[in-house]
Amino acid sequence: MTIITTPRLQIRQTNYTDSLKVIELLNSEGWLKYIGERNVKNEEDAKVYIDKILKSYEDYGHGMYTILKKEDDSFIGLCGLLKRDYLDHPDIGFAFLPEYHGKGYAIEAAKATIEIAKALKFEKLYAYNLCNNDRSNNLLSKLGFTFVKTINIPGSEEELDLYEVML
Repeated sequence: MTIITTPRLQIRQTNYTDSLKVIELLNSEGWLKYIGERNVKNEEDAKVYIDKILKSYEDYGHGMYTILKKEDDSFIGLCGLLKRDYLDHPDIGFAFLPEYHGKGYAIEAAKATIEIAKALKFEKLYAYNLCNNDRSNNLLSKLGFTFVKTINIPGSEEELDLYEVML
């Protein structure tokens, strides 16, 4: 089910048909470097991961969405809205397969995801990433996010930059 379209993209709920591409994405160099190991190595692992996304749709009415190129329906990444217990507001997350970096897909998908957040009547949206993730920092700046503070998420000693945008 397509939730929203942009000039080049379709954004839809993630489902089990995405399993193989989710494995590829979660084991890509960028994911492992900037997001971290999720131990998704086979289809069964991917289905468990996707179950968490499906539960988010059920519990909160939003989650990570599959991003497809309109021209050929190819999976290029994930972008969506997450509700985390340790944040007061939802946050936006995004990751794309390496062959789609630098082509403007991330900003296009993120802008559409922000429109979803507005439709859901969110007042504020957070984003966070590793302090040294320049690509992500630049994207957040282009989207109008501003730096709030450096945080540590529960269970991690890694320092992350927290950003926000008012909707």
